[in-house]
Amino acid sequence: MLDAFTRVISQADNSGKFLTTEQLDGLDQVLADGNKRLDTVNRITSNASSIVTDAARELFADQPQLVQPGGNAYTNRRMAACLRDMEIILRYVTYAILAGDASVLEDRCLNGLRETYQALGVPGASVAAGVQKMKDAAIKIANDPNGITQGDCSQLMSEVASYFDKAASAVA
Repeated sequence: MLDAFTRVISQADNSGKFLTTEQLDGLDQVLADGNKRLDTVNRITSNASSIVTDAARELFADQPQLVQPGGNAYTNRRMAACLRDMEIILRYVTYAILAGDASVLEDRCLNGLRETYQALGVPGASVAAGVQKMKDAAIKIANDPNGITQGDCSQLMSEVASYFDKAASAVA
């Protein structure tokens, strides 16, 4: 996993160059947005349980065949596995948000997930739909302007959305 600082330093070191003004300005922006990033992660983490359960509830309302006999979330054991996987994906999304880098999400969560789901017969499109529902809920919670660092969060929310989109496309 590379955070924004490690990534920039590594790139400069690999090319044997000093950091450019643009790179320093980019790192300065990361620092300036640090409180917004922390607020976002804190809000998502504090509401993780409701984000996951509400997304699952919506998914099963949209795709009731998943919880009916023969469905992939039928029986308590399979339902628990589904909720666990959704929670793990959400947790790694928060790591990516905090680091400002998707590599931890990709390397430790998504790498090989599609193949695992295919081997287990888990419908990737349904998982992707669940991830999209988590994205909608997480962004709504994180983008609430009350009680957080003020300022334009549109770029950060776009970044947050990209991590969920990356997860959804990895399993679809």
